[in-house]
Amino acid sequence: LPDTIPCLLSPWSEWSDCSVTCGKGMRTRQRMLKSAAELGDCNEELEQAEKCMLPECPIDCELTEWSQWSECNTSCGKGHMIRTRMIKIEPQFGGAACPETVQRTKCRVRKCLRGAGMEKRRWKEAR
Repeated sequence: LPDTIPCLLSPWSEWSDCSVTCGKGMRTRQRMLKSAAELGDCNEELEQAEKCMLPECPIDCELTEWSQWSECNTSCGKGHMIRTRMIKIEPQFGGAACPETVQRTKCRVRKCLRGAGMEKRRWKEAR
């Protein structure tokens, strides 16, 4: 009778799903020892792992914070001011598109005064 009985192993299982839903991950498969371990040493590996690669993960657009609002573009009357933000990361692989990077809003500086003198003084007192 031989000293050791050869390992009795089940066939390998199917490979598991990749551990990620996109990008780089790992997958594994197992097999079982069918013979009782007392019957001899069994050094066969019971699990294997390998890398798997799925399509790249989508990368969403990323923007900086908004800048401060600019000064009003007129010194009197109605005008507008703008603020901007920069794109930090361009979208890739179907990620979310970038929203607006410029916003404009109305502003109103003191009324434009025609003629000098009295009206200016009146404006100062009214403030």
